Order: sequence, then structure tokens, then C-alpha cells
Amino acid sequence: MMFEHKSVLLYEAIDSLNVKPDGIYVDGTLGGGGHALEVCRRLGEYGRLIGIDQDADAIAAASERLRDYEDRVTIVRSNYEEIQSVLKDLGIEKADGIYLDLGVSSYQLDTPERGFTYREEDAPLDMRMDQRNTRTAADIVNTYSEFDLYRIIRDYGEDKFAKNIAK
Repeated sequence: MMFEHKSVLLYEAIDSLNVKPDGIYVDGTLGGGGHALEVCRRLGEYGRLIGIDQDADAIAAASERLRDYEDRVTIVRSNYEEIQSVLKDLGIEKADGIYLDLGVSSYQLDTPERGFTYREEDAPLDMRMDQRNTRTAADIVNTYSEFDLYRIIRDYGEDKFAKNIAK
């Protein structure tokens, strides 16, 4: 399946960055590169975009989408939580703008083997953003205690029925 994801509020998000042609911008959730492409269109010869994503499929799609701008784009396979160390490793002290498009992409939902979908009954329960991680959602559901599942659902899912769901 081809990586497709429609960027939500694309122009509003990028307009709010006030992209400077020679600026340095970080897309912390590169995905398929939709937001990054619009930033690249606004960059000049000395502008730079750093794209960070942990999903190999997303990186492949973004690399293809951004190929016309490869002279000013650096893509790093990592998590946006590592922005500081990624920039340090690249010798960048500060960025002119950083943006994140948080959440699951339509590609991840539409690709049953990724295990994010609720649309197909036989899809695996995987839910790994980074396929290098070995623990799947199925592993967690089948090995964590009821109390640990309750805590996860309560704290991260903010669901008032967390106890019932954990059972």
C-alpha cells in the first residue's frame, strides 16, 4: 500500500511558522512529508529542514516526496522526544521553527498489518510506531497485570471506564 496521509490544516500550520527562506525548521513527526514539502517550497537556497520520524514506511515515503529538495533536507529515524540530541548531532544550536503533527496517520490506520486499525476484525494488535521495537500491543495486553492495564488506560487513555476495560 502506498503511504498516503492528508495533512490537516496544512497551510494554516505552515503559515504560522512564518518560514524564513534561510531558516532552519524541524518537522518532528515527518510522516509522509506533507508539511515538510510545504516548508521546503518556502525555503531558499540556504534554508534547511530536519525531518524526524520513527516509522520506516513514513521515512521512505517522505524521502521520495522530498527528493527535489534533498540538498536542504536531512531525515533522521528517531522519535521527536530526541529533537535536542538530533540537532546536537547535526551541529545545529537552534531552529527557527519546530512543528509536530501528533497522532496516528491515515496510512497506519489503513494498513491492517500495522495493527492500529479498528476497521478489520482479523488485523493483528501491533500498534508499534517504530517497527524496531519488539513489544507489540498484543504482548502488553496479554502479559501485563490487570492493574497495570488499568493504570495505562486511565492515565494515557483518560477513560473513565478504565477498570472495566482492563478486565
